[in-house]
Amino acid sequence: MTTITLEQIINFLLEAPMFGDLDAAELSQIVHIMQVQRIRDGQPIFREGDPGDAWYVIFQGAAEVHKSQEFLPARRIASLGPRACFGEMAILDHSPRSASVISRGETTVFRFPRKDFEALLAEGNLAAYKLVYEMAKVLCARARSITQQLTDALSDNAPGRLHSTSVNVVQGHSISE
Repeated sequence: MTTITLEQIINFLLEAPMFGDLDAAELSQIVHIMQVQRIRDGQPIFREGDPGDAWYVIFQGAAEVHKSQEFLPARRIASLGPRACFGEMAILDHSPRSASVISRGETTVFRFPRKDFEALLAEGNLAAYKLVYEMAKVLCARARSITQQLTDALSDNAPGRLHSTSVNVVQGHSISE
């Protein structure tokens, strides 16, 4: 098991989209609440319905997002790789997980516990507020994309188009939880 240095963590996160507006000093404040977790192949990072107690960034490895379907096996709706952030909706609304995230191969994730993140917000930590702003931008972009895809599907009279488009919308926009 290789040790990850603080310098490696900060350099890595500075290149992750969610952390793009933070400088190294702000990032070091956030890193203090971060936990490093190593997950074996096929192990869940979290399961659909679990409490939303943290959000994550993949450092090494990969993961798949699976959504349960009534009377059918769970369906893979997204694949995630290094620098992908997921679980951020839990920070904002305290809802249970809306999907399961499963490790593919040996995977290392950075885990940011909700309670610790909320404590940073309560202290008025600027870096934490910048991250919430980034989360909001990601969620807005997803909402705009979903709205456009549904509008396109509703205006298209081709049989079965609405069903296939709605499946694609769910697959493409449920990767956070």
